[in-house]
Amino acid sequence: MNVFELTRRMIYIESITPNEGEMAERGERGVGRMAEPREIVAKIEELLGPVAGALAGRRVVVTSGPTFEPIDPVRFIGNRSSGKQGHALARAAAAAGAGVVLVSGPVCLQDPCGVKTVRVKTAQDMLAAVEAALPADIAIFAAAVADWRLSDRHAHKLKKQAGPPQFSLTENPDILATIAGRTVERPALVVGFAAETDDVIARAKAKRLSKRCDWIVANDVSPATRNMGGDDNSIHLITPEGVECLPPQS
Repeated sequence: MNVFELTRRMIYIESITPNEGEMAERGERGVGRMAEPREIVAKIEELLGPVAGALAGRRVVVTSGPTFEPIDPVRFIGNRSSGKQGHALARAAAAAGAGVVLVSGPVCLQDPCGVKTVRVKTAQDMLAAVEAALPADIAIFAAAVADWRLSDRHAHKLKKQAGPPQFSLTENPDILATIAGRTVERPALVVGFAAETDDVIARAKAKRLSKRCDWIVANDVSPATRNMGGDDNSIHLITPEGVECLPPQS
């Protein structure tokens, strides 16, 4: 066997599928767009083997995005969460060497490389997926879970001619409080998020105590900040030791 044949047999080929989006040609859109550079780098890092980082050997569960609570077959109760922050946290945990399960609501984002992604729609689905991912060392609840759902969703599309519909709502499960309050298989670190429009730090401190979680990441989502769905954010980390305010960054 010559050196060229030996080299050919030693090469390992792994493909990264193309993304969907706008093409280089004007007016063309579809599958065929080159994967983003960060996706390619993440795939290379995954193939090179486990990273001996700060979270090596740890198991992390992250929730991300909104939940959609059906009204009828075409309408839902939802919110403006993009999932960008939750997905970024999942990528960062994986880069630090953790085994990561990302439970994602409906988002327009690529699944992070090196992360097991479980896609869900409703709050009940999300809670079930989180519980199925336990035990874990760390649980980070960045998803914006809808507080309410319809008591009885409509099987057929509601018609305008029938007039304004009257809805009966029931409270969704509180995923953060449910997991933080567990006595069995409770993660050692449970992190919640508080998106507020006023009294951000005070409300976040109260939420940390009421939900019995370890940390709260608070951010201002009032209209003036344009934080909801944006690419930059400014957060306040609430811990038993105090408050750490971080400047705006990606």
